[in-house]
Amino acid sequence: MLINQQNRTAFLDEIARQLGREARKTPSESKPPVNNYPQTRLTDKTQDELCQEFMEFASTQKVKCVLSRPEGLIGDLMSLCDEYGGSPVIISGDQRLADLGITTALKEQFDAWEWDPDKGEENIHMAEKAKVGIAYAEAGLTESGGVVLFSAPERGRSVSLLPETSIFVLRKSTILPRVAQMAQRLHHMAQAGERMPSCINLIGGPSSTADIELIKVFGVHGPVHAAYVVLEDC
Repeated sequence: MLINQQNRTAFLDEIARQLGREARKTPSESKPPVNNYPQTRLTDKTQDELCQEFMEFASTQKVKCVLSRPEGLIGDLMSLCDEYGGSPVIISGDQRLADLGITTALKEQFDAWEWDPDKGEENIHMAEKAKVGIAYAEAGLTESGGVVLFSAPERGRSVSLLPETSIFVLRKSTILPRVAQMAQRLHHMAQAGERMPSCINLIGGPSSTADIELIKVFGVHGPVHAAYVVLEDC
């Protein structure tokens, strides 16, 4: 070990000599960053600009994006469900979907199954059979074109992972520049003593892989299709 260390020192001394300077025994002090890139990237955008870039980038990831107004929300969702095969449909038990009238409308039109934490494995079986799963997203991430989901007993992860198509409803005002802002939100939640989600999923479109010969294949590990319904805040 001593010989190896001596050889290392001699080797580094020779490199320093060739460079015309003294050998450095301690690392140079790092310079402070010129700006806080992780915190500032995309933060100069207006909410309309964030929404536009978010939807444009998501579209390149094979996500169908629909910008919807409250009066057209139910119709837009019905059209998407029809486009992706219709029944059976499973919907998250998220109260926010119920408040928007989505849960009732889908039950009437498609006899949709609502995730119920008291029904255990039955929920899983329904999610496996479903053509479409509908969930409410906490936020959109402009930089990646992905959405953020918080798990809870009434918001089972299988709703967005097992059906052939995942449809996510999110409000335009919740579209963030990038994941750094979501981390800030979680930090504030923790500081305020709020209950943290049991799982946080960042979903960036339909499931895909290019492991074999760099040929991209969709639906290998999850949904074949994905769609975002972005609700205008009026």
